[in-house]
Amino acid sequence: MMSAMAEPRTAEPSTVEPSAHWTATGPAGAPAILFVHGAMMGRAVWAPQIQRLADRFRCIAVDQPGHGTLRELPFTIDRAVENVLAAIEQEAGGPAVLVGLSLGGYVAMTVAGRHPGLVRGLVIAGCTREPVGLSRLGFHAYSWGLRLVPEPVVRTVALRWFRLRYGREIAAAITAGGHFSSGGSRAVGQLTRWSFRDRLLAYGGPVLAINGVTDLVFTIGARRFLAGVPHLRYEVIRGAGHLSNVDRADEFTRRIDEFVATLPA
Repeated sequence: MMSAMAEPRTAEPSTVEPSAHWTATGPAGAPAILFVHGAMMGRAVWAPQIQRLADRFRCIAVDQPGHGTLRELPFTIDRAVENVLAAIEQEAGGPAVLVGLSLGGYVAMTVAGRHPGLVRGLVIAGCTREPVGLSRLGFHAYSWGLRLVPEPVVRTVALRWFRLRYGREIAAAITAGGHFSSGGSRAVGQLTRWSFRDRLLAYGGPVLAINGVTDLVFTIGARRFLAGVPHLRYEVIRGAGHLSNVDRADEFTRRIDEFVATLPA
């Protein structure tokens, strides 16, 4: 779905501008979409979306603390938020649509709740569960389980799995910046210190929540997590798991495109 709102504001040619901790691709002055990756991945995981959207949008993909170019910086929510805000300030030219997957979704909710005026719309995927109560135990188990396995082993297994599932070309694209089980596991453990539903409610702007149909950790109880959230669309993508933006890249991207088309200019 297209609308006049999705058209670039300038006729400048597309550019790719690397910064220390993010990459901005697409026409400077076009509507901005900022992507925040999940645990263990880096900004390269958004390659399928950026490839499809950068002709019409300013696509900004950030590395999170503990990952990519920030791998040596321990993850905290505040550091992750500061990084997103810096990218918005330097690259977006105004409010941006935030798209966050898993760990990135929790960061995006926090940015939106604290700075709603900077978030034109919010897309969250694979993060519709509060990491508190019994769920906290699951988050901690996942975090500590990853720490028990040497990082090179996790990396090797992950890369082989990606090649098997997606093929060499896509696997290479989404892991171009590396794979970071150590930083990712610690970041997941950090999430259990806070509640995120209140941050989502504090935002109050348009929200698109997405889950892969087989991502049972987040599909089960999603409606409870999202209950009462204003201006919400909730969609489940068939044939997709937790990495729904890669499992069904065209479908995931189409839903972002359609959502952006509904937003006020």
